[in-house]
Amino acid sequence: MRTRALGRSGLQVSELGLGCNNFGGRLDEAGTRAVVDAALDAGINFFDTADSYGNRGGSEILLGKILGARRNDVILATKFGSPMREGATRRDASRRYIMNAVEASLGRLRTDWIDVYWLHWPDPLTPMEETLRALDDLIHAGKVRYIGACNLAAWQMIDAEWLAREVGVNHFICAQNEFSLVQRNAAKELLPALSAHGLGLVPYFPLASGLLTGRYHRDAALPEGSRFAHEAFKRLANRYLTEANWECIEKLDAWCKTHGHDLLQLAFAWLLAHREVASVIAGATRPEQIEQNAKAAAWQLDADMLAEVDALLET
Repeated sequence: MRTRALGRSGLQVSELGLGCNNFGGRLDEAGTRAVVDAALDAGINFFDTADSYGNRGGSEILLGKILGARRNDVILATKFGSPMREGATRRDASRRYIMNAVEASLGRLRTDWIDVYWLHWPDPLTPMEETLRALDDLIHAGKVRYIGACNLAAWQMIDAEWLAREVGVNHFICAQNEFSLVQRNAAKELLPALSAHGLGLVPYFPLASGLLTGRYHRDAALPEGSRFAHEAFKRLANRYLTEANWECIEKLDAWCKTHGHDLLQLAFAWLLAHREVASVIAGATRPEQIEQNAKAAAWQLDADMLAEVDALLET
């Protein structure tokens, strides 16, 4: 497994990361342990979770229990800011909230430090300076090593970068936003902004919630047990199963076949062809998926291949 620097930091993360959103929810302890073991065996060292994953805390609890002494072998990232109480709606990034949230996550993860602590969502009620100063204090206290931000627009990332320099605090080293072959909005403004300031990108939903696995086909019944077939994910199905996406996928699938690869492999290879991308995080519910994703991430597109794919995406 190759590694890359996370932004302009010295932190080296595996090109394929493990998204831990299924732990404590779709996966129980045994299932989680099997996936974690498979990830470590495949050379994956970047584990990405959130305090809200697994029905508010379940993912962190299982990771803390299962990693044990192997905690030192992984780059462990978690997030704060999503509602953690029944009925709560605010995405909170205030100092008061952060100081409580980090202690709760450290306890659930059974660790003394968090390698990457992500702001999960922007909080319009809290000034960014307050958030950055609180996170800077956590770094100086040794509870957090690096910080990043999820779901911020390009202008918000650059505003935070400028602010951190202006007030002399640690800055976000990376962003985490949706980016895939069928969701390419990040390429318009976010990627150029990150590149200009040496910040990294960790794409989420790299497989468009499974659409890019090759498991789904136009005018065919949704596979039994698949995410889109589940009532809880009906909103995602409506979002991704569109005529435009089907046309895009069919063109890309045909191109893949001419090069002896499949759509899953292209989904990872295309993302990793962007120099701003540090690691592609993908969730898994079975060890076999880890093995498939690790093999897929090994394919490297040359300049001609990348140009051909980009041309298909524009048509």
